[in-house]
Amino acid sequence: MRQFQQTFFAESAEGLEVMESGLLDLQPEALDPETINAIFRAAHSIKGGAGTFGFDPISTFTHVVETLLDELRAGTRQADAALIDLLLQSVDALRSMFDDAQAERPIDLAAHAATQQALEQALHAESGPATPADSDAEAKSPAVGWAIDFRPHPELFTTGNDPLHVLRELASMGRLEATVHADAVSDLAVIEPTQCYLRWELVLRGDVDETTVREAFAWIEDECDLTITALEAEADEPAEAAVSAPVAVAQDNLQSSAAAPAANQAARPAAGGGGSIRVAVDKIDSLINLVGELVITQSMLHQASLDMDPMHHEKLIAGLELLARNTRDIQEAVMSTRMVAIDSVFKRFPRVLRDVAGRLGKQVELETEGEGTELDRGVTEKIVDPLTHIIRNSVDHGIESPERRVAAGKPETGRITLRAAHEGGYIVIEVIDDGAGLNRERILDKAKASGIAVSDDMPDTEVWQLLFAPGFSTAEAVTDLSGRGVGMDVVKRNIVGLGGQVTLSSEAGKGTRVEIRLPLTLAILDGMLVGVGDEIYVIPLNFVSESLRPEAANIKTIAGSSQVVRVREQYIPIVSLRQLFAVPGGQNTLTDSVLVVTEADGRRVALQVDSLLGHQQVVIKNLEEHYRHVFGVSGATILGDGRVSLILDAAELSCVHDQDQAA
Repeated sequence: MRQFQQTFFAESAEGLEVMESGLLDLQPEALDPETINAIFRAAHSIKGGAGTFGFDPISTFTHVVETLLDELRAGTRQADAALIDLLLQSVDALRSMFDDAQAERPIDLAAHAATQQALEQALHAESGPATPADSDAEAKSPAVGWAIDFRPHPELFTTGNDPLHVLRELASMGRLEATVHADAVSDLAVIEPTQCYLRWELVLRGDVDETTVREAFAWIEDECDLTITALEAEADEPAEAAVSAPVAVAQDNLQSSAAAPAANQAARPAAGGGGSIRVAVDKIDSLINLVGELVITQSMLHQASLDMDPMHHEKLIAGLELLARNTRDIQEAVMSTRMVAIDSVFKRFPRVLRDVAGRLGKQVELETEGEGTELDRGVTEKIVDPLTHIIRNSVDHGIESPERRVAAGKPETGRITLRAAHEGGYIVIEVIDDGAGLNRERILDKAKASGIAVSDDMPDTEVWQLLFAPGFSTAEAVTDLSGRGVGMDVVKRNIVGLGGQVTLSSEAGKGTRVEIRLPLTLAILDGMLVGVGDEIYVIPLNFVSESLRPEAANIKTIAGSSQVVRVREQYIPIVSLRQLFAVPGGQNTLTDSVLVVTEADGRRVALQVDSLLGHQQVVIKNLEEHYRHVFGVSGATILGDGRVSLILDAAELSCVHDQDQAA
């Protein structure tokens, strides 16, 4: 059952996201029936699945939630902000229970007893009158009975569902009569065991309303075609074609043909059509790694073909060119399997915003743009925490209180915009607020008090970078939201660790903008190849500002040995890669070398190399997994000639000059 449990966990996580996003969208004064139904169906599916797999504490807890949602859906209970907050707390509790279940820890309802008690109190409290919007969702009046046409989709069995579970639930409501048909089957030899070919004609007799009948199908509503029709009073007697339970199978459509030739196997219907399948992430990662090896092998073959005579090896060279195109297509196709829409990240933040703004007594709305922008799954998993901290900061430090906003001529409700877009091989994520903006003088005063060397004539861009200093905070007091000096430095470290950059810009009284630039994938990067002696290094292109051959007049020596180069009135420290990595051979003079200027963590450094060899996409290999951490190196790759090339860590190299100065 373990493989089915994993599917259940994944689907339940999606269900909890549906519940959370739906609850956040609810407006107590005008409930949307479709949203309520979506939330209810998600809770109903979670409860049913938890019971099936033996997670009774989850099923018990969710039953109370489901009952409250059912009353909202039926219009017998009025929603208010307190009830929605309580239901959101129940989503948090369920997530915690699922974490325990997946980790195979005992699920202890006692840990969430306060939430469950509050839910039960709300359930037994007197319900308010239905709101006008609820009238559309009111239950249909009971009928004499119901005629039900139940047609499961072919892939119903592959999702682990059992249609007989529905029949048993219907049978508990009244007298159930059923006829089952096998449709569109002409040859037993071509039947797929995992496909569902059955269709049920059901008659349910009893004093039960349509809403209750539909609830029995709620957990497979999207996996079947369903028609429910009220029976007229005169249709009290069973139809002749109906067969009472136990269910009988109409076999008139089945023709036995066990001796059909094997060629008939090709006529099997496609399973799932244009649907989707769940694949473990580690399998995708393994496939990506194999494709990376294929790319390297193809590059090596291409390198070897450069020495061939095109006249004598025309077919071989043409074949290698075709291999290169096919390899590139395979690489792009496989990489796309790890690409997910950033909406999976964005939809977490309405809840964050609601909670933080509520605790601070502020009114804030979230606007999102570019939710369909795709990036690597590995990046999405690691960008959630930095974005969460940035948005919390925007609400806490950026957005003013309603009174201050009105006094400043602004609307009471502040706005935070979360935007994503592709730029070349990168994704740019922006968090923009319309708050008070950053206070330059206050930041400088805090920096001076913290012992950070600053000057009053520093440009704004450098002043804003002070916010990323470890332990730096402008909060007046320590709270559970801010003031401990832990946060923005971690945000920057995490983003740089992903090969990205983060910048700040602000305008007093108008707001602040945080821009994060990240590579689309962590498996491949665009790099600049540079030569140092017989070695070739890769510098990530997103950290490269420019390259130049310096003039002697622009080179200065400081502190006896350290050298800097003047680039547009700014002096930049020079780091020799030959000396840093002890590359054999004599050092070229600076005027005979090339300087590659990189920028990371707000620091610029000029890397001294012998030559520029071009730009190339490279497959990243983790050096620490196979060897150990090497200062100034973030990974390795294999070039077309089979040589290993180190990928430089621009952030660490930007600190070399400071270490030399300290020494």
